[in-house]
Amino acid sequence: MKFYLSSYKFGNDYNELTKMLPKGAKIGHVNNSRDWLGVNEENKQKSLHEEMLFLQNLGFKCEHLDLKNYFGKEEFLKKKLDELDGIWVCGGNTFVLRQAMKLSGFDTIFKYLLKRKDFFWGGYSAGICILCDSLKYIDQVDDANNFPYKEINTPIYEGLGIFNYALLPHYRSNQEESELIEKEVERCIKNKWLFKVLKDGEVLILDNNFEK
Repeated sequence: MKFYLSSYKFGNDYNELTKMLPKGAKIGHVNNSRDWLGVNEENKQKSLHEEMLFLQNLGFKCEHLDLKNYFGKEEFLKKKLDELDGIWVCGGNTFVLRQAMKLSGFDTIFKYLLKRKDFFWGGYSAGICILCDSLKYIDQVDDANNFPYKEINTPIYEGLGIFNYALLPHYRSNQEESELIEKEVERCIKNKWLFKVLKDGEVLILDNNFEK
């Protein structure tokens, strides 16, 4: 699997995306991190449209991949992902995103996707935090007790496990969360948890798990 991990939006290295994927590649945009209770639906849809348009302007085919449509339908989600060349996972509430992945079976399918050397994972903020071994690193930033789906009412702290350390976006950046990220850094240091920070604009690129 190839990874394009940005702190915010598409970052400063977005031209690298055209090198990681062939022109016309099919990308599913996963927006479920913004399903949280109390979200501004207008802003949510506007951001979704803008990000899909950005990917399309880079030469990719982009569709909205709403995991809610696959709750309890893991087999159908796997079939859909087999048809895609990659996904873009946007920022929002990491815990809500994790709930959607659990209910749709994405967390199980992910182990299969990792074996696809040509499959692409791009994303930012929650879309990169979800890849860590635990979500404990960001529970002072994201509300772990926001439950928009009736099927779940307990926080899931287990991440997808690609990294055995914290990825902390928005570090010393012009974001509301930046101050809280500073506190998460302090907490990681205090607890001797490994971590890596990314400032907005910075991107971490890995090709088949080898960092560039």
